Order: sequence, then structure tokens, then C-alpha cells
Amino acid sequence: MNKRFLAIILVIALAVTAACGGGGAPDRGDVVVYVAVPLSGFQANGGQTILGGVRLAAAEINNAGGLLGYRVVVRPLDDESDSDVALARTEEVRQAIDSGERVLGVIGHLNSGQTEAAMGVYKDLPIVVVSATASEQSLTERNYENFFRVNANDSVQAQVSADFLVDKLNAGKIAVLYNNTGYGQGLAASLVNDLEAKGVQVPLQIEVEEGQSLYTQEVAQVQSAGVDAIFYAGYEIEAPYLRAALIEAGVDAPMLASDGAFLAATIDEANGTAEGMYVNAFAPSPRNAADERWIEAYQAVEYRNPDTYSVNGYVAMQVLAEAARKANSLERAAVEEKLRSDSFDTLLNSLRFEPDGDLVNPQIWIYQVENSEFQQVAN
Repeated sequence: MNKRFLAIILVIALAVTAACGGGGAPDRGDVVVYVAVPLSGFQANGGQTILGGVRLAAAEINNAGGLLGYRVVVRPLDDESDSDVALARTEEVRQAIDSGERVLGVIGHLNSGQTEAAMGVYKDLPIVVVSATASEQSLTERNYENFFRVNANDSVQAQVSADFLVDKLNAGKIAVLYNNTGYGQGLAASLVNDLEAKGVQVPLQIEVEEGQSLYTQEVAQVQSAGVDAIFYAGYEIEAPYLRAALIEAGVDAPMLASDGAFLAATIDEANGTAEGMYVNAFAPSPRNAADERWIEAYQAVEYRNPDTYSVNGYVAMQVLAEAARKANSLERAAVEEKLRSDSFDTLLNSLRFEPDGDLVNPQIWIYQVENSEFQQVAN
């Protein structure tokens, strides 16, 4: 029985179970959850993995009777990885609310820059925002009452990265490269501070362009610096090309890339050079976090395999829905209060939030590429 046939069977099973009263079919109307992520352009795959996780969680909620009796409707918003577009897309959320639609919240955005742009509007709307991946530290320092995230912030990622580079890889001289986004710049700055606090030399800091694919000059600088390790803060649209350029030039110092590179493209686009490189992650890969049933259910909903951010999207939807259940309300204030006061059982175990919306005891997972797959080595 092939996987496509299994997927069809699972979709039919979900529909039949709901029709036959598996938990009772939702009968109070619809409640909308927007998923604001890039669905076109260079980061479309990352956005799609978050959307897929949300869709699976919503399908399970609806199959079990809905959320407080309402059918959860997942509505995608394509921000194109562009902050101006993200800001424009917020108008769709506002219009839905103004027209009388019942909107619980927004899950997103993928990137910190788009999240910051959109929060200028979301903060004044009667919704709750749960980010699955936006990590810039300042997002939870802006006193947004309705913003929460299920991932660690970049200060946590920087500290974990510094410890791994120094304590596990025994690096005493590290090159830090980063892309020219707020995410790359902020994470690199935090990492350099943490490395210097540990007495480690950072003789080379290089900013590259978002989406850059040629690294001749940067590789020459790394070679001249004679470093023990390399850290890259950026995305999967740069990391594999940087890795390939380094390896092909004979640079064999270990390389650790940030969470933005924790996607299959980092392996697939590295021209066979990804073996051995390390990558941070805000959640374990689906095969580490979930069982085969979860993966098959995801395939049934999405008609594709889950990728690295699918877990983040699923957990974000779990948290938002469970907070509403515990509050017995879809109102912003009631849901916010529960998010700040309760714990939530998720695919990533039990989660709690600080008053500012950050996680209590956030985690970073570290993977290494082995046999063209991400293998977990630390968390």
C-alpha cells in the first residue's frame, strides 16, 4: 500500500469520523486562524511547513468536535518574506474582523522583520498572535500584550551556540558570518558578545547579502583568518552555497549554521558538501518529535512530507487552541490570561510562557548532517 493511497484513506477516515460524531461535529459556526508566512518567493518552503503543521492541528481539533464547538478555519496570508507586504496583509485581518467574522488569532510570521512590521497593527486588534519561529529578542521587549512565541529567542540561540562551539567543538578562534537582515545582524551580535565573554577570539565578522550565492571573497577572508570554527547566521537560501564554497576551497573547520538554515534545502543545495555541518533548530525534526501516525496524518492533510518547521506550526496551533479551551472563550483578554498563567501539553511536551510572551525554559536543538540527513546531536 503506497503512501499516496494511505493519505487518501486517512483523509476519508477523518471526514467519516467527523460525520459520524467523533467528538461531535462543530456546530456553532467558524472561527478563523490566520497563518501569516511566505508562501511565494525564496522562503516559500519554510512558510509552507508552518502552514502544514497548523492545518494538521486544526484538522485534529475539528475532528474532535471543534474548538468550543466552532470549526477552526485556517486562512493563509502570504507575506512574501517582505515587511511592506506583511504590513499590507494585516489589512485582510482587520477587514475580516470589521465584517463580523470571528477571528481568534494569527500564527506567524516566519521571520522577525515581518513579525515586527505586522505587530504594529496586530497589537490593536482583538486577536492573539503566536509566532512559530520569529526569534529576534526585541519582539518580546516591546510590551505587546497579545504576542507569544513557541520558539526560543536569539539570545538563547546565541548562548547555546557559543557553548557548543567552545565546549563541544573546542574552538578558540571563530569566524562569524551573517546576512544583512535584522535576524542575522542581531543573532551575530549576541553570539560575538557571548563568545568574547568566554574569552574566545572572533577575528572575523562578515556581513553578506540575503540570498547571496557566491562567496569567493568571504572564503578567502576565512582562509586568511585561520579560524577553528565558523558560525553562520542566516537562511537556507545562503547557507548551502557558503558551505559548498568553503569545502571546495579546502576549508575544513567545522561550521554551525543558525536555525534559519534548518531546512532540507541546506542539504539539497550544497552540492554534496553538507556532510558534517551543524545546524541549530527551534524544534526537533518531525521524525524525532512525532511518530509515524503523526507523519501519515500530516501527509493526508498536506499531500507532502513534513519538514523542519511543521512541528513549530503544529505546536503554535495547539497552544492557541488550548488557551481558548482553558479560558472557555475566544476573547483576546481571556486567551491572553490563560497563556500567561497556565501550562500547555504539546508535541514538544509541556510549555509555559513568561509575562513578556517568551517561553519558560526555551530549548535549542542542534543537528549534524550525516548521510544527507539531519541527525540530532544536542538539545
